[in-house]
Amino acid sequence: MLQLDRLTFTQPGFRLTADWQAEPGSLIAIMGPSGAGKSTLLSMIAGFLPPTSGRVLWQGADLAPVPPGQRPMTILFQDQNLFPHLTVAENTGLGLRPDLRLSDADRARVGQALARVGLAGLEERRPAQLSGGQASRAALARALLRARPILMLDEPFAALGPALRAEMLALVREVAQETGALVLMVTHDPEDARALGGSLAFVTDGVVHPPVATGMLLSNPPPEVLEYLGRK
Repeated sequence: MLQLDRLTFTQPGFRLTADWQAEPGSLIAIMGPSGAGKSTLLSMIAGFLPPTSGRVLWQGADLAPVPPGQRPMTILFQDQNLFPHLTVAENTGLGLRPDLRLSDADRARVGQALARVGLAGLEERRPAQLSGGQASRAALARALLRARPILMLDEPFAALGPALRAEMLALVREVAQETGALVLMVTHDPEDARALGGSLAFVTDGVVHPPVATGMLLSNPPPEVLEYLGRK
């Protein structure tokens, strides 16, 4: 279980708090206005940004002393973080070994992961030779190989068209179901939250509210969500 225990980040003119927990296998969209603190929350969980107070716990253990690279999570950003000088297979192989000293068994696993996301046959391409959707798939394949129990998505599909976004979100759901990963996905789009399924944590007035079933929240939104959606 992931627990955000009175987690707080403050700086001049900004404050963010979160105090809730999420079970493994949960699908949680994190939505709110620009600048509300959605990416800040992921950065604290990932260890890139130290909280001002409070704790991030996984299975009861405080993650404060754990470096980002050793935390039980993978994070996908909008730019996909693919290295331009490496092939698709090499970029994916980083999920297994950062030094890319891959065994034959490792290479077989890379091939399987790429096939799983629909990139079989594109192993030797460079990122510049990929479409936006293919780059997203390569990043997801790498996350699949890392096999961490928490998968965090910071709007990685925002640049894609609606149909391709929906396809990628369906793939994320499938991967989560297969691996049992807890998914936390930052989005501005309520339709993406619906497509992910699960629950939605809305961020407003410096608070990341506890997740609520997405369909319920969007069907009967409180005033702050109504305002965000542009509905009166």
